[in-house]
Amino acid sequence: MKIAFHGAARTVTGSKHLLSLNNGRKILFDCGMFQGMGKETDVLNRDLGFKADEVDYVFLSHAHVDHSGLLPYIVKNGFAGKIYATPATFDIVGALLLDSANIQKQDIHFLNKKRIQEEKRLLEPLYTEEDARKTMELFVPLDYNTPCKVDDDIELEFFDVGHIVGSATVFVKIRENGKFTGIAFSGDVGRYGDPILRSPREFPQVDYMIIESTYGNKVHDSIETYAVRLKKNILETCIQKQGKLIIPAFSVGRTQELLYALNQLEVAGELPDLDYYVDSPLSTTITGIVKRHPECFNKDVQKLMKTDSDPFDFKGLKFITDKRKSQELNNNYKPCVIISASGMAEAGRIKHHIANGIDNWRNTILIIGYCEPQSLGARLKQHPEEVGIFGERHTVKADIQTIESMSAHADYNDLCQYLSCQAPREVRRVFVVHGEAEVQAEFTSRLKKKGFQDVIIPKVHEEFGLS
Repeated sequence: MKIAFHGAARTVTGSKHLLSLNNGRKILFDCGMFQGMGKETDVLNRDLGFKADEVDYVFLSHAHVDHSGLLPYIVKNGFAGKIYATPATFDIVGALLLDSANIQKQDIHFLNKKRIQEEKRLLEPLYTEEDARKTMELFVPLDYNTPCKVDDDIELEFFDVGHIVGSATVFVKIRENGKFTGIAFSGDVGRYGDPILRSPREFPQVDYMIIESTYGNKVHDSIETYAVRLKKNILETCIQKQGKLIIPAFSVGRTQELLYALNQLEVAGELPDLDYYVDSPLSTTITGIVKRHPECFNKDVQKLMKTDSDPFDFKGLKFITDKRKSQELNNNYKPCVIISASGMAEAGRIKHHIANGIDNWRNTILIIGYCEPQSLGARLKQHPEEVGIFGERHTVKADIQTIESMSAHADYNDLCQYLSCQAPREVRRVFVVHGEAEVQAEFTSRLKKKGFQDVIIPKVHEEFGLS
């Protein structure tokens, strides 16, 4: 048995890990898209590092595009196996992949207009909406805590990992030569005490562990503080300065966390009387899907729903899907809050809102989650004097603020608590993925101090034997 790491290896996006069994079967843990990697992004996404038609199964940890976004690409290139995921992940992925295909179509159309003028070879999208639809036909929804015999030698089970609705630890038992080997893949680990989701669940003892490390060297601020800080930013920007609070937010997870926090401020009588816009067709769709999966919510939210049927709604909230109404926001100078995708500010309507509002000192751009180092969001976090957006230079006069406590990723303490269900000396090897190189090095050192003896940071496309 061998495992190869074809993405999220010494970087944060593009999660893809290929397990090859001695009998020829191949299992792919996630099939994610690289994002925010500059000019290298397209090349990285097209170079899988393996033959798609040789993969038998995909075990998907959760719906985020950096974990699911290349599923239609491998289908386009010959994959015809089964894709296992939780029911909530299945629902969310359906919306994300169609959106991804549509964005590629628009981007390629724009780029090809320039390439025609320059007499260059025309580009093709990674996949189309039809490829995305074909992909959804291959899914096998599997509930949490429900062992599934995938074939005679492979058993699969999902355990709630609390990152986003439907996210899971992927636990696999492989039988080879009459012996069983336990392998767990964390996907992205959520935080303990999340205001909406259940905390990560324990999973059985494993021989091999594949674990994310996004914040493996940090400790987040208390989750309880982020609603207070959110209110502070609203008051300072919209009430005192009479400006716009512009918030890049991922359509899945982060947008719903914001809406829940604003709902809680309203319940407490502390929500300023303003217009609050969710300007994203995808965020609107995903919020509807999240509401259909209350089984993923923690006990506090389920209790709240007995008196408040919609904990993601409040006075002043408006969802915008129409492109023209989105553009009208840029000509609206009333104080307001704009929540829009993408979370790294790399694409979508949020990029236009930032370009339109960044040169006004009254405005604030609030970054509330992880941003790939080359992304616009990450560049703004460095508080530059000017920044390039859509090929034009913009002077940064707007205030740039961050709330790290809103991250849906586990910090170092959460990751250690997540692994506390494992006896370290019984784990033969830990593979540290989904993190920046310096962070991974620190996290590896900490894991060794916790008693995990063999901890590896794989390089991209690097392969290891599992005895």
